[in-house]
Amino acid sequence: MMTSVFSLGRVLRLSLLSLGAIIFLAPYIFMISAAGKTQSDIFTSSLSLMPAHLAYIENFAKALSRVPMARLLWNGVVVCGLIFFFQVLVAIPCAYAMAKLRFGAARAMMVLVMLGLLVPIHATALPLYVAFDRASLLNSYAALVAPFTISVFAIFMFLQFFRAMPDDLIHAARLDGMSELGIVARVIVPNAWPAVTAFAIFSVVAHWNDLYWSLIVISKQDYATPPLGLMYFRAAEAGDDYGALMAATLIITLPLVAAFLFAQKRFVEGITMTGLKG
Repeated sequence: MMTSVFSLGRVLRLSLLSLGAIIFLAPYIFMISAAGKTQSDIFTSSLSLMPAHLAYIENFAKALSRVPMARLLWNGVVVCGLIFFFQVLVAIPCAYAMAKLRFGAARAMMVLVMLGLLVPIHATALPLYVAFDRASLLNSYAALVAPFTISVFAIFMFLQFFRAMPDDLIHAARLDGMSELGIVARVIVPNAWPAVTAFAIFSVVAHWNDLYWSLIVISKQDYATPPLGLMYFRAAEAGDDYGALMAATLIITLPLVAAFLFAQKRFVEGITMTGLKG
């Protein structure tokens, strides 16, 4: 009896998870389907995922020729890489100090971090734009990277992770004569890779897909990020050629899918460990 109840519960859980996966994957499946369709197949009255006439080669050729796709992808890698590097460089020492050091302003800093999580980029977009304009930094990597180099979400996430680390490890390092910076570099960072990997997924996905800020500070294709490049593609020559547009979108989203699949194990491990201790 217990075995049958257990099996029924497992089947129910798997069914619900499969349904959720299908719902979340539906837009991506539709994108893959539309990327291989001709215009007549896309605008037909019947809905079919399988293209009647395969046009993958034609649509991908259009996507690669109408916009500088390699340049867009390179800009995305540079911007996301620099943002992630500076976010981790700032967040790890800050989170370590708040989690393991004792000082009077620790509680006030925690309040500021929590308040910082509530401030969206839209609230600061106008003053930041004016500042970059006066500094003649529009249409540059600096304008795309600088506003995001400090991430309060990263500080909060690493703070939760570091709180779960045993204090004895820190005390042993201090007894060995390590400075606080030495502890961060030689003890904290080597043990923080699961959290770093988990945060990397959040950071890269957020800034790779960010259109709002790049649309404000970038007006030249030389510095266009992938989402902004899709707008150039749509406005320039694509017209109603949704097959080619979906092919371009597929090219831009594939690096994110590959990165997540590559780091999936570390991502789950990092998310789990950051919730061990409040």
